[in-house]
This record gives sequence, structure tokens and C-alpha cells, in this order.
Amino acid sequence: MTTTVLELQDVRKVHGTDDNTVVALDGVTLTLRRGEFVAVMGTSGSGKSTLLNIAGGLDSPTSGSVIVEGQPLGDLRLSKIAALRRQHIGYVFQSLNLIPSLTAVENVMLPRELDGVRSSQARREAEAALAEVGVSEISSRFPEDLSGGQQQRIAIARALVGSRRLILADEPTGSLDSATGDAVMRLIRSRCDDGASAIVVTHDARHAGWADHVLFLRDGRPACIAASASHAADTVKVAP
Repeated sequence: MTTTVLELQDVRKVHGTDDNTVVALDGVTLTLRRGEFVAVMGTSGSGKSTLLNIAGGLDSPTSGSVIVEGQPLGDLRLSKIAALRRQHIGYVFQSLNLIPSLTAVENVMLPRELDGVRSSQARREAEAALAEVGVSEISSRFPEDLSGGQQQRIAIARALVGSRRLILADEPTGSLDSATGDAVMRLIRSRCDDGASAIVVTHDARHAGWADHVLFLRDGRPACIAASASHAADTVKVAP
């Protein structure tokens, strides 16, 4: 039996009040099960990043509910949401959010150490993740000494380290060349084939082809959802 990893139920997000309101998401319902990979596309301002922030518990919906691993986030204290995020969710931020004072390997180790994993084990896992994204040779360097593409791959390694069940990535290939971008999407695809789930925001239709489904957002609403030409499946449910 498939396991539901993420549910968004009639999620709405509104910023501002009165005449200054902006509707970032408007009635998004989505069910993501183990092994499924959804790409999200849309124009700037269509709600893509807001969708990821709410799915990962970084922001709260104005209305509707978010359920991760069977736990409604609205019922949890902020500390519990943070713990759930560290343990189960790997997040690639568009701004990367690397810590300048930590080396590449230390940035990747950090979420595992915060969960109480011993430093020696966290380092082994981090080095394996860096190897997966092809940057083992820069593990001892600091972010300021690295190119944008190298920094992006460190952020991706941090999202993949450990046994994360849900991967949320906001333009993870934005600073990468085509070949490296393909390698990253192949890696996320392989993680899903091994039982994780992923939602990836991308502007590149070719990279979206690695997903099972592509969700198109327009003005915060699902415009349509299409099966990827490369990986068709019929188990993701999205309702406008």
C-alpha cells in the first residue's frame, strides 16, 4: 500500500489586508505519495515558492491544512514543526541559505548534528551526499570561496543527506550548466525511485520531464496538471 507523505487540503495564502491583499495561493489541494515526483511550473508570482514554503512548514496557510507524514502542521508547536522538518524534509532554498562560517561538509552535516547524530556519522553521511552531487573535492572550502554552481550543489547535498522522505527544491538547477542540472534531476529522480517524494520548482520544461507530473500554477491556482512525457503516473491527485 502506498503511503501519503504530504497533503495540502484547500490551501489558501493571502498577504496584506483590505485593499492591499495579494492572494499567493488560492484553493490548492494536492496529495503526494511515497515515490512520487512533482515538478511545479508557472510565471513569476504564480505562487510556486509560496507552495513550497507552506508544504515544508516554513510558512502557514491563511486557510486550509497541511499534513506531513500524517501530522497536521496546524496542530503542532513551532518547535515540533522544526523537528519534523529537520528529520523528514530536505529543502533547497532559492537563496541557498548556506552558513558562511561553515565549510561545505559542515553545512551538509549540520541538520544531522541538530538531530543528535554523532559528528563522525554526520560527516560520513555528508561526504557521501557531496560525492553524490559531484563536489567531494571542495568539502573543506567555505561558501565564499566557491562558485554559484558549487554552492548550489552543496545546498542540494544538504537537502539529500540522511533518509529524508520529502524533498522540496526551489529552482535547484538555476545556477548549473545543462549537464550538471540533468545530473541533479536524475539524482532526485533516483531518490524518489528509492521511496522518497519530491516537489521541485523549475522553469525548465526539460528538467520537469524527470517528474511524474507537472503542476502549472497561474495566479496562485492550479491551471492544470499534466503527466510528464518521461515519467507518466496516475497517483498524484491535484484539485483546483
